[in-house]
Amino acid sequence: MASFALDLVLWLAGIRGHIPRFDDFRPVPVAPTAGANRLVHTLVIVAAVLAMLSLAVWGTVWIAIEIL
Repeated sequence: MASFALDLVLWLAGIRGHIPRFDDFRPVPVAPTAGANRLVHTLVIVAAVLAMLSLAVWGTVWIAIEIL
């Protein structure tokens, strides 16, 4: 009964047409996500490059401190 009352209030307010019902959702076929693998691969490469750059900066500063 509460669901019917809520549906009636939403219909009277003009909101009901904008809320999809469960039968409006169609199942989507599952496809392999090739784009996600490429994104992960790119993120791994970016992380490795940033790690190497930070180690190079750290090494340069360490050598500069040792020389002084």
